[in-house]
Amino acid sequence: MRFGAAITDAEGLRLTSEEKHLFREMNPFGFILFARNIESADQVRALCDDFREAVGRNCPITIDQEGGRVQRVRAPLAREWHPPLDHAVRAGDQAERAIYLRYRLIAHELLALGIDSNCAPMVDLARDETHPFLKNRCYGFDPDTVSRIGRAAARGHLDGGVLPVLKHVPGHGRATLDSHFDLPHVDLPLDALENSDFAPFRALNDLPMGMTAHLVYDRIDPQPATISPAMMTLIRKNIGFDGLIMTDDISMKALSGSLQHLSRQALEAGCDVVLHCNGTFEERRQVLQASAGMSDAAQARAERALSMRQPPQELDIHAAEAELSALMGGQVYAG
Repeated sequence: MRFGAAITDAEGLRLTSEEKHLFREMNPFGFILFARNIESADQVRALCDDFREAVGRNCPITIDQEGGRVQRVRAPLAREWHPPLDHAVRAGDQAERAIYLRYRLIAHELLALGIDSNCAPMVDLARDETHPFLKNRCYGFDPDTVSRIGRAAARGHLDGGVLPVLKHVPGHGRATLDSHFDLPHVDLPLDALENSDFAPFRALNDLPMGMTAHLVYDRIDPQPATISPAMMTLIRKNIGFDGLIMTDDISMKALSGSLQHLSRQALEAGCDVVLHCNGTFEERRQVLQASAGMSDAAQARAERALSMRQPPQELDIHAAEAELSALMGGQVYAG
């Protein structure tokens, strides 16, 4: 079955008849959830069933559940976490194990709701100048630390039966602007980026899925990475990432132009899937129509990514929580 080259969302707590019809017709690869889609455990499971029934298959359903500020599922349905950077710094030389346990528990919570993907790990490098929208979502300040902690986060997801999404390829940490509203620029030569920002993504280039960064690398291409053939070639060849690549949300203000045009540009540049969030029903329809039908290469990557979904390994919740608490000196959860 040929997938639509899109991941999209829904307006409310259950699908409307119009949404069901649209998704059945366009067959998007998968779906993403937001806080507006979450009320209770039974309701979330029912909405996930709605999505899968609409497309007639066990499609991936993803979410942004990093912990900290970017956490769509909140208490009492999920643990409340400190920001990732705070967690990693507090754990010190035990950060890899602590972050593994954090995301193993998050994966357990998500899978119980019918959600089998998460937009993490985020292996952008934090810097003093990194914009606050991103900085405390990072895992550290140097490529080796971030690579090791990112790998631990990915293993936590996979061991929990949840597909991780590596972001923001090939690196967003130098952004001093929030790409939800503005277009950041990075003015550094390729060799400097290869040895810093790009390095964690190269170290994790075997993960099943990745998400692009909406920013311009001025000395490589004047176009934003998401719609840049040059940057997509760099991601595939220099970084060696051959997993499924989705755009960051195509409606973010860092990009300019119509949603249809941007969707086509991203796919023509080499992205496999267009991610569209927080739009109207008509905007969803436009994106789905502009991204109808994956390329052969994208379809192969999509099928390979889905093949990495495995039943979760057995988890002793109480033992995992006790170990994490010991690693963190008792300061595990926020609130």
